[in-house]
Amino acid sequence: MSFEIKLPLFEGPFDLLLFFIERDELDIHDIPISRITHDFLEYTYQLEALNIELASEFMLVAATLMRIKAKMLLPRPQLNEEGQEIDPREELVRHLLEYKKYKSVVQELARMEEQQQLREKRGNVLAEYQQLASLQEADTELQQLDLYKLMQVFQRVMKRYEISSQQPVHQIVPYPYTISGQKSYMLQLLEASERVSFADIIAAKPEKIGVIFNFLAILELLQLNEINMHIGEGFNNFWIFKPAVPVSVSM
Repeated sequence: MSFEIKLPLFEGPFDLLLFFIERDELDIHDIPISRITHDFLEYTYQLEALNIELASEFMLVAATLMRIKAKMLLPRPQLNEEGQEIDPREELVRHLLEYKKYKSVVQELARMEEQQQLREKRGNVLAEYQQLASLQEADTELQQLDLYKLMQVFQRVMKRYEISSQQPVHQIVPYPYTISGQKSYMLQLLEASERVSFADIIAAKPEKIGVIFNFLAILELLQLNEINMHIGEGFNNFWIFKPAVPVSVSM
């Protein structure tokens, strides 16, 4: 048969003492020192049986509890300057009350710490500007920045923007022509007619760029010997036509 022992873990000895006081609903100002000492030592014995290393604070509090218990068993109580009996538990109760006060606000402090960590520190602006200037190896006047200098910079930027907005804008438009496309267009015209005049080609596509591409296509077809050219009178026009296919004669 296997068994499992579960023990609550406490952050410190005072946390353990407060647990015993709250569990048994004891008066913190009138602690039954014998009872709470027994419970405290029993808890530490259980930790030692499980080979759990005890912090020195637990040992110190255990010794303090046993010392208080011994003082309360002595027949001669200690008196203060006014002749009143000194309660040996007084110092322990004061520490417990102080610990309980801080423990009651620890969650709020943890929440405030988490919010503070999410914020960006303001830092030293002058030192940061000088560091940036040294990293960029630039002669900067950021450390002497003021409203007047900002207005001067803004004025210069607006002036540069005004100058740039007045500059001519060049717009590049892709042409709907290619040399290979116009070569095919010329051969299609010659399929429909034996010859085509350059004047008719211009009339079909009168825009300047169209005329240029058509003329370049004709020159390339001439170089490839795919068409022939006939120049008219006055050199104001010419015709293109397909070269004659040689007729083979069989003997």
